[in-house]
Amino acid sequence: MNVKIAAATYPMTRHRNWADWMTHIEAWVADAARRQAQLLLFPEYGAMELTGLLSEAEQQDLQQQLYLLQQFKDPFLEVLVQLARTWNVIIVAPSFPVLEAEKILNRAYVVSPKGLVGWQDKFFMTRFENESWGIHAGAPELKVFEADWGAFGIQICYDVEFPIGAALLCKHGAGLIVAPSCTETIRGATRVHVGARARALENQCFVAVSQTVGNAPWSPAVDVNYGYAGFYSTPDQGLPEEGIIANSAAQKEGWLLQDLDFSLNASVREDGHVFNYKDQQDIGYLLRGNAVRVVRVPV
Repeated sequence: MNVKIAAATYPMTRHRNWADWMTHIEAWVADAARRQAQLLLFPEYGAMELTGLLSEAEQQDLQQQLYLLQQFKDPFLEVLVQLARTWNVIIVAPSFPVLEAEKILNRAYVVSPKGLVGWQDKFFMTRFENESWGIHAGAPELKVFEADWGAFGIQICYDVEFPIGAALLCKHGAGLIVAPSCTETIRGATRVHVGARARALENQCFVAVSQTVGNAPWSPAVDVNYGYAGFYSTPDQGLPEEGIIANSAAQKEGWLLQDLDFSLNASVREDGHVFNYKDQQDIGYLLRGNAVRVVRVPV
């Protein structure tokens, strides 16, 4: 099956009011949809631009802004659900720090023409998230989102630097891993893209990366951003020699669109030069000593 994916190099933008943000996000969705994209991937912490609607004192409080951000969660989802229906697309939303059971989780929602269909919480916290910001790891549960054209899973930023999530998602049917990301340096962006390439190699699957760019001085959490979008595969027959399908220019905002043919994954898994995916099935994965639950979600 073929699908066209749009991966954003997304600028952190200060909006004057809620209506400004709605106009902004609608323009992004409309642009990708008009170019026939079927799945739109926004980056990690893209929703943090909404903290620009808070007062100046609230903006500069690293922890308080997370709690105040909760007032925007439901309207944020309502807007994206309506856009998914209007444009008949699946959207992996900019990840949102969600307050749940007195913990803040980094959550990427998935919406489709059917409405809100699910989400994926980040498993692995960076030092900044863990030591300074107070973001907690999500429950050990992975979602495989099943669309008409194929199945995909989500590995948020740092998660894609570890093999466990992508391996389990692919074992349960995902042919595509999407990696929404937010990094402030070339080193950080590079770690994510190297991780994405490794996951594509190990699982003989596609991986798409979306990252934030630009400065957001109103939020000490995401004040500096460096990134670019990318699509990766295993380097095998019928696929790019280096496993790099496409990269956007660094720090240049916009969509990177790419057609992906899932049959190429199936072909190399059956008769590739090597059998990374097949051989990886001999490896068992646990998360902190616990098995990870995998759930299938129709979109």
